[in-house]
Amino acid sequence: MGNILSIDGICKSFSGIQVLKDVSLELEAGQIICLAGENGAGKSTLIKILSGAEKPDKGKITIFGTTYERMTPGQAMHLGIATIYQDADLVSSLTVSDNIFLGNERLRGRAFVNSREQEERTRKLLQSLSMDMKPSMLVEELSPGQKQNLQIAKALHQEARILIMDEPTASLGEEETASLMNLVEQLRKKGLGIIYISHYLEEMFRLGDMAYVLKDGVMVKRLILKETNQDELIKAMVGRDASNFYQKGSFSSGDRALEAVHYSGNGIVRDVSFSVSRGEVFGLGGLVGAGRTELVRMIYGADKRDSGTLTLDGKDITPTTPKSAVKRGVFLVSEDRKGEGLFLIRSARENLTISKNDNSFFLNLRKEKGIVEKSIQQLKIKVFSQEQEVGNLSGGNQQKVVISRWLLEDGDVYIFDEPTKGVDVGAREEIYKLIEKLAKEQKIVIMVSSNMPELISMSDRIGVMREGRLVRILDSADATEDRLIKEYIGVKE
Repeated sequence: MGNILSIDGICKSFSGIQVLKDVSLELEAGQIICLAGENGAGKSTLIKILSGAEKPDKGKITIFGTTYERMTPGQAMHLGIATIYQDADLVSSLTVSDNIFLGNERLRGRAFVNSREQEERTRKLLQSLSMDMKPSMLVEELSPGQKQNLQIAKALHQEARILIMDEPTASLGEEETASLMNLVEQLRKKGLGIIYISHYLEEMFRLGDMAYVLKDGVMVKRLILKETNQDELIKAMVGRDASNFYQKGSFSSGDRALEAVHYSGNGIVRDVSFSVSRGEVFGLGGLVGAGRTELVRMIYGADKRDSGTLTLDGKDITPTTPKSAVKRGVFLVSEDRKGEGLFLIRSARENLTISKNDNSFFLNLRKEKGIVEKSIQQLKIKVFSQEQEVGNLSGGNQQKVVISRWLLEDGDVYIFDEPTKGVDVGAREEIYKLIEKLAKEQKIVIMVSSNMPELISMSDRIGVMREGRLVRILDSADATEDRLIKEYIGVKE
């Protein structure tokens, strides 16, 4: 049987950082291939290229014998490629049938939608797929599983022949997951080619014919799933020696100074409690969607919590807003540095001193410039001058600016959410040294990271989050990448 899709030598970079390097794969009709890899391996970027949302820098895509160097989303849809995302791409205020026919409405005359015909066609489509929903139901009334099914029905109505499924069961319960698995098997029998992305290895082994393993943007392995096992797949996904990573010293005082108790909220975080010592780096690991970012944003006061208290040395310091957090010495270096941490059209000087100037009317410019110059030298921030716009700096230097801003304040608790995301190797080491310096000064550090070698090397202890809960706390000395990924996905030893 011939390939219905093949990609050859796909490369993609963002801001000088290569996220896909010479990636190739093949898909046949009636075949399910699984994309496996850690967070940040390049899976999402590859999906965006296949769906036309991103343009590759290099490489070719061949679909049903025709080769393309890039596609638009409209072309991808016309060629029969449909992507099913875990966050349903549907209009909640419209009915099931309206969503299926959106952009391709059946008209009565020239101006009026033929709702009766649309509903009848939708009913037949849903029945053919054994889907339990009515065409007249509003999407906002559907369960997460029904929304996933509706996306699939919409794709089949648009005559999709290649289906890309991105974490389709991430928000589903056991019963809905089992139902979706059966539907995917049914689609395979109909001759669709399916690319399936999931962090749940059991799903890959139940459904998949082949697993393509991405690591650091490189397709490192192709495994026939019926001829391998979970341990081999995990080994291919991890494949790095954490001992070669930057190694932080240990400065923990041993006495638990910070206590986070019974944090819940956002519909994600559920009754999380932990404590951190002065001089300790407490890492938080888990899959995307496990609740790590939501937890630290609640602790910082950026997101509303349903419950939870934060105490430092026995004193309640629970922040209700970011401003109250800063006032109490709790600082967050956000994952979204461009959206939340920086003023991109302002200068490096202004970004570095904005928290200092927040309550000041008269500014001593000479003193300010002296403070800024010291920070630039200390962190080796590469700028042409203090007045250079932050938006023109590299990702690593932007991150250093955010960190430097809080280092100018004398805080107790420093929270880093993906501190080296999108940062080059040289800048990473500078950031690691800064985190180590804070620990050495007996500050309390909480670090969220999707990079397992980073988490193991930089943390004293690692809290594992899964489905909104803190399920395990490991000493970093006992943590391996193999063990972490098993904890993340809930595989029993």
